[in-house]
Parts: sequence; C-alpha cells; structure tokens
Amino acid sequence: MSKRVEQKSQARERAAALAAEQARAERRRKLLIAVSAVVVVIVVIGGLVAVRLAGGGKKDEAAGPSGTADTNLISTLAGIPPETFAAVGTGAVNASPSAITAPALTAGGKPKVLYIGAEFCPYCAAERWPVTVALSRFGTFKNLGTTHSASADVFPNTATLSFHGATYTSQYLAFTGVETTTNEQVNGQYAPLDTPTAEDQKTFSTFNQPPYVQSGGSIPFVDLGGKFVGSGATYSPEILAGKTQAEIADALKDASSPIAKAVDGSANVYTAAICALTNNQPAAVCSTDVVKAAASKLEKKS
Repeated sequence: MSKRVEQKSQARERAAALAAEQARAERRRKLLIAVSAVVVVIVVIGGLVAVRLAGGGKKDEAAGPSGTADTNLISTLAGIPPETFAAVGTGAVNASPSAITAPALTAGGKPKVLYIGAEFCPYCAAERWPVTVALSRFGTFKNLGTTHSASADVFPNTATLSFHGATYTSQYLAFTGVETTTNEQVNGQYAPLDTPTAEDQKTFSTFNQPPYVQSGGSIPFVDLGGKFVGSGATYSPEILAGKTQAEIADALKDASSPIAKAVDGSANVYTAAICALTNNQPAAVCSTDVVKAAASKLEKKS
C-alpha cells in the first residue's frame, strides 16, 4: 500500500511540475501579446534569451513541413497496434483530463470533443498528437494539417499537427478543433486563424478555470462531452525536440520509445474518457484492459 501511495505522490509531483512549467510559458505568451509594435524588437530579443535559457543555447531547428498531412502519416496515427497501446499503459502520463459535473456537450446528436489551441503554442503542439491518436480509434480525419510551434517560444519548432481546416467523421462522436492563431507574428502578435463559435467560446470561458482545471485560460483546452476537461499538456514537449512529424509518428509504434510512452500513454487516457461518452463503443477499443485501467486517471474534480 505504501508503494502505491508513493507512486501517486510522485505522479502528483510530476503533474504539478508540468503545470508550473506551462503556467510560466502562458505568462510569457500573454506578455508578448500585450506589447505594442513599437517594442517588437525588445520582445524578440527577450524571447530569444528565454529560448536560450530554456534550451541551453541550442539552435532552433525546423522540425518537419507545414501543410497537409500526407496519407502515410495519417495511416500511421490510425494504425498503432493494440499491443503497443497495451505495452505502453499510462505510466508516463503526467496530467490527465478531469471528470466534471456539467451539461452534456453535443453536436448533431452525438457527444462532442472540443479542442481549442493555437499553432504557436508548444504545449498545444505536444497535445495534438495524443488527441489525434485517440480520436483516430473512433473515426477518420480529413485534411489534417502539419505545422510546428513558434520559433521564439519555449520548446521552439516542435513538430506537430494542425486542426485548422480539418474535418472528422465518426459514427460515435463529433469533434471540433479550433486553432486561434498561426505560429507567425504580425506587428508583435500571432496572426489570427480560427474563431470559436459563441457556444464554443462559452464552453472555453466557463470550464477553463478553477475548480474545473488548475489554472484558468491556458491552452490547449479539451472538453470531452461535458464530462471531462483538460487544460495544458499531459507530458512535456521536450520529448519531441528535434523530431519531424514522420519521426514522431514512426516512434509511436515502438512501445519502448519515450515518445510512444508519452503520446500513446496520453492517448490511452483520452480513449478511456471518450469510451465513457460512447457507452464503451466500439467494444474492440473500449473493452481492452489498458483502456479500462486508464479510466482510473480520470479523477473527479468538481
């Protein structure tokens, strides 16, 4: 029993450390957006210093293309073997969506998963991977994009996907992905991209704050059917450093890879939450031991 208590304590410490790291990055982001064009040069210099401090002086490296995801990438994300998910488990997951009490979030008569993020955001870059992998177990993406996080932020140029312009088809649930800005600055601010609907903005404003999440206003924000919400990343973007989209996708098939442990592990937790929305359908996914075990990560917050 003492070992279990110790493990839970260590998990809480990892989650707190990741949340603190994300909060610091969010404060830096808000400061950057607040400044005017007159001080853009100062902001850029400060951003470069912050990146150097965070990355030990490592040069920024472009990590994969921006554009439309190719069919091989999409097929890889949708074709991770069940035995890989089983071997990975959830041991490397530092934070998870929390169960809440709220009205059901639906679209077209189906439970809805809502993602709100931005292309510049490194934590969004990390979290799109497990969100996409989990959703790919229940449906199909079309026009999924590829991009990278901003070069002048922590964890620069983190290779990732983009939900801008993407569509999702599933017999079990609906999905809305909102990317509020690009990863490029215009007059000191990241250029606008997608605008949430009034309803989605209300969901974001209402549930992206305590007691539903630890700190309010952070991205990425994920609402799963009004039953679970998450704010921030479930693992550190540092795990993806220097990798292209193709390299990340390939690593997801290797259960011993740190990338697979983080991404597939987080996808297992998201899958457990989605199964709670779909009445455990499809059974081939929701009845697996690893998904059942992952449900224990979805703690009740309010």
